[in-house]
Amino acid sequence: MNSFTYKRARTQAEAIQEVAANRGAKFLGGGTNLVDLMKMNVQQPSALVDITRLPMTTIEEGPQGLRIGAGVSNSEVANNKLVRKGYPVLSEALLAGASPQLRNMATVGGNLMQRTRCYYFMDTSFPCNKRVPGSGCPAIPGFNRIHAILGTSDKCIATHPSDMCVALAALDAVVQVQGPRGPRSIPLTEFHRLPGETPEVDTNLQPDELIWAVDVPASAHARRSAYLKVRDRAQYAFALVSVAAALEIKGGKIAAARLAMGGVAHKPWRALEAEKILTGAQASAQTFKAAAEAALQGATAQKHNAFKIEMAKRAVVRVLNGLANMNAGGKAGGAA
Repeated sequence: MNSFTYKRARTQAEAIQEVAANRGAKFLGGGTNLVDLMKMNVQQPSALVDITRLPMTTIEEGPQGLRIGAGVSNSEVANNKLVRKGYPVLSEALLAGASPQLRNMATVGGNLMQRTRCYYFMDTSFPCNKRVPGSGCPAIPGFNRIHAILGTSDKCIATHPSDMCVALAALDAVVQVQGPRGPRSIPLTEFHRLPGETPEVDTNLQPDELIWAVDVPASAHARRSAYLKVRDRAQYAFALVSVAAALEIKGGKIAAARLAMGGVAHKPWRALEAEKILTGAQASAQTFKAAAEAALQGATAQKHNAFKIEMAKRAVVRVLNGLANMNAGGKAGGAA
């Protein structure tokens, strides 16, 4: 690990100024991902600006929905009564991630910014276009069981690791950021990027912009929502495939639908074509199978991950069936 300076920011303005003035500086929240990357020499910031004391640690309910501070821990969000009642998919996604100890430390802002767990990215003995642009992607000819099947490029096939972000994508969340040029609102679906020609750029956040809150709009479909995570072991494992879904059903027909997937792309994958098939259709097994097919349209397997395509289709159907059969206050989905 390289040497670095450390400063605890007293205000948002001070934190932003410190990072804007130092190109190699990073904001430090819970540190559950950044510190690991520093230990492994994957990232080598020259300065850390501690933002843990800033006033970004509340969950507030308003007429439009929830505003969740960027400094709120994953555990606090998962166990919050407002989240559990109005946005169960978000609570379930957070509880499916990491371990209780990590959830107690990890923050909402840090979760948004966490980086891929691709083997080759995490091991600096390998080349990697995300670490050194133009050096190559050894995952493409290598062992790629956990890698992406949607939205890939010839530069990168890494997947995004977050559970929380998949749920937020399905909930139409908006990320609130502040920087030297003023505030911005970034829809969660536009916050993360596909690899394209620049896999080293994970998000559309500028280096000197600070995430200070996430807005989650209230809706009828958010109340009937669930998260399914398929993984190699029951705890402390990243998703091979995950599904976040929300449905509003009236008279047996789907009035509104949201569907997002994790473990399949470089960013949380919003299945817009599947949502079109679901909206206005009968809530039936046939509809759900058609939606699953649409959700995986265009999927391209690598040598070791072809199983993900069928797995993702089955996961979509399973979650949607569960939501359709959900009683008031019931649950659907779950870990697998």
